[in-house]
Amino acid sequence: MKSALKPIVLAALAVLCATAASAQETRQRDKDAPAPQATIGQLDWLVGQWSGTGIGGAPAHESWLAPVGGTMVGTFIQEDGESGIRFSEHIYLMEEEGTLVMRLKHFNADLTGWEDKEGMVTFRLAALEPCAAYFGGLTLRCSESESGKDGKGLFVAVRMQSGDELIFNFALQ
Repeated sequence: MKSALKPIVLAALAVLCATAASAQETRQRDKDAPAPQATIGQLDWLVGQWSGTGIGGAPAHESWLAPVGGTMVGTFIQEDGESGIRFSEHIYLMEEEGTLVMRLKHFNADLTGWEDKEGMVTFRLAALEPCAAYFGGLTLRCSESESGKDGKGLFVAVRMQSGDELIFNFALQ
């Protein structure tokens, strides 16, 4: 009886694993694959002030300025759930060698940095679609929002070192 159930259990586990794998919102680019050609103007849909939910359901905010000289500058603020800042990020989204790269630095509420003075987190473009940019380990894409200006929303997913993903849903303010 136990050996008869084994194929059924293994099949069920395979379906669950396939479903979990397809649920990943972030992508990785094959190391041998060329980076997709892209310009900063293709991400001008990001420009604006976005607010919504972040870590643990606490409020979060992301802002993007219009492109200047091949670079967009952004900020991210994760609130602590008690009207204070948990951490923030200073972000550059820039053209580099015919593609796009995102670099950012994290800061505690007291403005002390997470990364060392020269250090930063870098995400390289893996794929670009209309109203979606997939960086290695980070996704930015348009979504619908009932509470945002003109119904515009921004969906962000970040893959953590653990393999888990943090999900952020924003509405254009």
